[in-house]
Amino acid sequence: MLPKLKQILHKADADYADIRYEIKKDTFITLDGKELSNIGSTTTDGYVIRVLKNGGFTSVSFTKEEDAEKALKTAQENAILIGNIIKKPVQLAEVPIIKDTFIPTLKEDPRNISIEEKLELLRHYNDIPLAHEKIAMTNMRYFEMIREKYFISSEGAEIHEDLITTGIGGSIISKDGNLTQNVRVGAGGSDGFYTVRDIDDKFEQRTQIAIDLLKAEQVKAGVYNCILNQGLAGVFAHEAFGHFSEADIVESLPAMRKKMQIGNKLGNDVLSIIDNATMPNQLGFYKYDDEGVAIREVKLLINGVLAGRLHSRRTANEFGEPISGHCVAEDYRFAPIIRMGTIYIEPREKTLEQLITELGDGLYILDPKGGQTSGENFTFGAQYGYVVKNGKKDRMIRDINISGNLYQTLQDITAVANDLKLSKTGGCGKGQTNIRSCHGAPHILVKNVVLGGI
Repeated sequence: MLPKLKQILHKADADYADIRYEIKKDTFITLDGKELSNIGSTTTDGYVIRVLKNGGFTSVSFTKEEDAEKALKTAQENAILIGNIIKKPVQLAEVPIIKDTFIPTLKEDPRNISIEEKLELLRHYNDIPLAHEKIAMTNMRYFEMIREKYFISSEGAEIHEDLITTGIGGSIISKDGNLTQNVRVGAGGSDGFYTVRDIDDKFEQRTQIAIDLLKAEQVKAGVYNCILNQGLAGVFAHEAFGHFSEADIVESLPAMRKKMQIGNKLGNDVLSIIDNATMPNQLGFYKYDDEGVAIREVKLLINGVLAGRLHSRRTANEFGEPISGHCVAEDYRFAPIIRMGTIYIEPREKTLEQLITELGDGLYILDPKGGQTSGENFTFGAQYGYVVKNGKKDRMIRDINISGNLYQTLQDITAVANDLKLSKTGGCGKGQTNIRSCHGAPHILVKNVVLGGI
């Protein structure tokens, strides 16, 4: 495939051009309760050409090889048009020219597992909650996505990399009279089918939480000191902080760009946040982004001080900052945009027990349940929590929504535990969907959290 892409790109009349070809294979199974509502596999493929000419930078996607010459011509014409109207010509940061093939090592390749076995496994997990009287419904899904990517640039880059993502998950719905409660469950990863085996205990635990929530108290609205568990703290790192570490988000927002200057003191001394998709055996792992740039670890926040940012080649040149390898596309239908890889809060020395003791009286809040951000303000739901009294976990609470301001919350994170946990299933909808978006954190202690409730 790489020689064929070379032939296409050889015809480019441009200052810079690249082409990405992908074969995308999806496998999906969905159960609604005991009913099989969807099962199958699809294979599609396509191309994206990007062209930089006379300061204009544009892309065209297409699915048929015979359309390559037309797509290249269209991209070149569009680039010239854009170059004539933009105030500042686009320039790309210089990068090492890479020639490599990377096929990840898998512990059980999902392509070698029959769809019948995958269905049987999903049914097995689905039967665990449905065996309980108080469980009214389940919605469970198996998904598998394989992207075989080939990348060529006019500078000489030649890269082939495969991305293989597997997951099982869904929702467990309990009911008592008119009261219903919903709990999410999921597992998976990027290093093999084994990640969705032998997880009965996870489904049993989540089922029990769904049942217990039927007797939980509604949280009372107010301002509380809180401990957030790894899942909820990880979502905060991704949604509230992480997106403003993506250079394309802040470059057109003057006020935010001023606040997010490298070297600014934003958070408490105990708080450091890192994006590191180089870690193997994690959901967010990859070697090269969709611009042919090697991914690297980026220390975004060090002891409360902004230290780094995530970039494409264009924004790295615009900001005058190091390239990072974070320009990623959903698939062959899209040109890449800046995305987080594996973002997490760096662990410290304290245990969860020490955080609960330090909290004294407050709330222990667990697991994300939707949310949104608006500028520097955020609102997140939590699946459940507990009242903490005198350093001891007490009764369960439900219907939890927390809200806050990013910068104030960064200051109000006063303690970080040592129990880092990274997400096993991901998802980010910034412009395109990224199912490998990974986040994580240890438990954190946050002062003055605003909660809605009764």
